[in-house]
Amino acid sequence: MAKNNSFIRLEGTLDGLTFFRKNGENFVKTKSSVSKKRILNDPAYKRTRENMQEFGGAARCSKAFRESFSGIARLVGDNYLSARITGIMRSVVSNGVGARGARSINVVDNTATFFGFNFDKTKPFDSQFNAPSVGPTINASRDTVTWSIPDFNTETYINIPEGATHCKLALAAGYTSNYEWEPALKSYEPVEENVNGRGDVSYSDAIALSGMVGAVTDLTVDLTAYAPIPVTTALFAGTAIVFYQMVNGELYALAQGHCMQIAAAG
Repeated sequence: MAKNNSFIRLEGTLDGLTFFRKNGENFVKTKSSVSKKRILNDPAYKRTRENMQEFGGAARCSKAFRESFSGIARLVGDNYLSARITGIMRSVVSNGVGARGARSINVVDNTATFFGFNFDKTKPFDSQFNAPSVGPTINASRDTVTWSIPDFNTETYINIPEGATHCKLALAAGYTSNYEWEPALKSYEPVEENVNGRGDVSYSDAIALSGMVGAVTDLTVDLTAYAPIPVTTALFAGTAIVFYQMVNGELYALAQGHCMQIAAAG
């Protein structure tokens, strides 16, 4: 695959070349000589079909993970968030039981794989906010998450973006179910549908980026409406910081600086 730097912007297939746009850039690649029908039926492509099935399952599971953080993901995520999460889910598939092409996606037993995952790869959460705190903490029922941040100096523990006058700390939490291959449907399906992809976000009050906060910041995400939580479903919690600029008494979110990482799971 190569970039198309010509002033002529084409999309589609021409003389065996496929032109397309991705993330605002123009690319060109050669058209495959192998037909879709052959890939789906030829025994020689059995391994390819297995990989396609498992990749599709990883993509579905990745979508549920992102949807559980939909209240904040677009604000703190980069352009490759979907692909990066799918990559992690693909590694989870590799640890699954069953025949190739139908291995289980056991998110619950692989939660550690997600620890420290940053929604924006270029802005690690720890590089923007590093005030001492304990948490977030998930309760035994896995339906409530809390994060308590002791009073701290914003100028010492926050990497303040240009133009920012305030910030908000955020606690996000969401559920992702294990997935299993369903032969009758020829697709991967969640083991538990009801809570899969569900979640919520809690924001602190606006914090002025000058000196001490002046109080402890306590955040809680209440997910008791989804209880009881099935053992085949994982709960992930993310800590985030969002930056604002105050103009004429109104707070406006900046276009940069926001970040979030997965900090707990259960």
